[in-house]
Amino acid sequence: MLIETHPFNINLLSEYATIPIAFKVRSIYQIEALDNGLGGLHLVEQPVSPPYIKDYDAYEDGPPNAWPRQFDMRNWGFLLARENPAAQPLGGATIAWNTHGVNMLEGRHDLAVLWDIRVKPQSRGQGIGGQLFARAADWARQRGCTQLKIETQNINVPACRFYASQGCELGVIHRHAYARQPHLAHETMLIWYLRLA
Repeated sequence: MLIETHPFNINLLSEYATIPIAFKVRSIYQIEALDNGLGGLHLVEQPVSPPYIKDYDAYEDGPPNAWPRQFDMRNWGFLLARENPAAQPLGGATIAWNTHGVNMLEGRHDLAVLWDIRVKPQSRGQGIGGQLFARAADWARQRGCTQLKIETQNINVPACRFYASQGCELGVIHRHAYARQPHLAHETMLIWYLRLA
């Protein structure tokens, strides 16, 4: 597998956007507050009936080609996974770093955010995501970052399992993060961190 590293390029972003990110939600992590939260929060996996499709490109910041209208992406990194240099991309990852106005970066220069990671449905489960994640962590280390931060939700159980398997630690459970977005208000924000140094 060839993992390419690129700086921001609008033409590259159009190619990146051809990789679907949608997945089927079959279960969620229900958040149970023990002793009104004083006893901690417990994540319990529960099936969803009927399952439904979640497509991140339809929400939040929109598809990748919409990002340049919202963010200064000059310091961002882009990764593409291909079988060979002439092949269409099978997966990709985007890392945000040192960008004014990106709240996820907390104003820190030693923090990078795994903004996006995606693998074509027919190529999932083959280790491409793990390779992209490892390269994203290396990209952040090369810029002096001590942590890589990742946001997902309790409805994305496969992503949670993936980040845990990559050595990330669940650092934040924000049950009301999406309260102002009615179509997302039922979701809980989960923030993961990978220690880089």
